[in-house]
Amino acid sequence: MILETICVGPMQVNCYVLANAKGSKAIIIDPGAEVRKIKQVLDKYGLTPEFVVNTHGHYDHIGSDDKFGVPVYIHKDDVCFLKDANLNLSGLFSVPYQVDAKIIELEDGESIGIEDIKLKVMHIPGHTPGGIALIMQKPSNKIVFTGDALFCQGIGRSDLAGGNAEELIKFIREKLLTLADETVIYPGHGPSSTIGQEKVSNPYL
Repeated sequence: MILETICVGPMQVNCYVLANAKGSKAIIIDPGAEVRKIKQVLDKYGLTPEFVVNTHGHYDHIGSDDKFGVPVYIHKDDVCFLKDANLNLSGLFSVPYQVDAKIIELEDGESIGIEDIKLKVMHIPGHTPGGIALIMQKPSNKIVFTGDALFCQGIGRSDLAGGNAEELIKFIREKLLTLADETVIYPGHGPSSTIGQEKVSNPYL
């Protein structure tokens, strides 16, 4: 399996490229900016983008959604963010932006994937109404992409549109922290961690 992390944009978002092997199809998670850097990774392995997944609808995670000519998956409760510059915050920090690509709505518990890669959608509201984590089911069951819900030694902001601190902590505890301790966290910003490490040392939990 190919799993590449590309740090993009002024907010230093972790964009992830997932693929089964060289020359295969690819999933792109949170292509927030610097499409050139992302395409360099695709070219490095000879990958063809199949779809984009947004863990939530803030501009720093969606800014290059339209650059790959593929559908964009996002939880149904954050679809409105892709079309509203005030909600996705691009209207505050840059040129107002909305996604023009085909949008496919996700539901909690739904599985998506390509070839031998399978991801399960876990709805974790609180940073945004439709924030999600993506639990890898195949080929590994010890990886989770947590977006801006759970970080190494931190959690996501809840003071933006649609945020709710109590809800965020509730769902992190009830859903993410019930995963196996050895599960590796790949967050929306910053270094990776493990569920076990965050259980014992995350000051917010």
